[in-house]
Amino acid sequence: MAAHDRCHVPLAQPLPPFVLAFAGADPTGGAGLQADLLTLAALGCHPLSVVTAITAQDTAGVAAVQPVAADWVARQARTVLADLPVQAFKIGMVATAENAAAIAAVIDEHPGLPVVLDPVLASGRGDPLGSGDAAAAIAELLVPRATVAIPNSLEARRLAAAPGEDPGSLPLERCAERLIARGAKFVLVTGAHEPSREVVNALFGAGGLVRSDRWERLPGDYHGSGCTLASATAAGLAHGLAVPDAVQAAQAFTWQALADAFRPGAGQALPDRLFRLRAAAAEAAHE
Repeated sequence: MAAHDRCHVPLAQPLPPFVLAFAGADPTGGAGLQADLLTLAALGCHPLSVVTAITAQDTAGVAAVQPVAADWVARQARTVLADLPVQAFKIGMVATAENAAAIAAVIDEHPGLPVVLDPVLASGRGDPLGSGDAAAAIAELLVPRATVAIPNSLEARRLAAAPGEDPGSLPLERCAERLIARGAKFVLVTGAHEPSREVVNALFGAGGLVRSDRWERLPGDYHGSGCTLASATAAGLAHGLAVPDAVQAAQAFTWQALADAFRPGAGQALPDRLFRLRAAAAEAAHE
């Protein structure tokens, strides 16, 4: 067979779902695009990526952020979308208002595809991950386009607060109501930052609470838990699950990845998104 004919050999198996992730690059592999790629691949999807920012960080925190220019964000996305089928979008760190606008424009060119928004505003240590106007742009441009927005409780209060309002005074249910009023179809508010014995994650829709899930609070701090949850949700939607089912499956996957996390550095533990693969390999080794 001639070399130039090899690419025309028909594939024997169907394509996996393709998910396009917009996020910043994390050199540790714990969060950001690297977390997205690991999670999506572990859940049977083919991950596509658009880099919104380059970061210098370790497991303890973020030292510096270099946003990618908005035209390059759009160019990355449009180039890959013109060539490959996509079943879902996942949005993580945006970094600038201009990038939020660029991502919103790309999404509008592909109506009907589910969008999972992880409104990353700060690192686990509290380091800011965007310009001062990025949060407002996320609330104005990306929340209305989200099939599912997945803020933690701190992000939910910050995104939902009115000018001059104390975010800390807002009940989380009201935060979800406001984000849904802005256009998000569903909002999953995660409760790891709340002072409860268990972690309570609540999914809201236009009619109010859809489901509430309680999870054992694991000891320690984790790098990239939110990225994992959002990407796992996108994977479920790409596989055709309804939003409540995708959210529940994503929580179960994320909890287990955290339970099996490892701590190789001086800071936070890294979730093990390949726990199923490692378990299968260990079982095979003992057969």
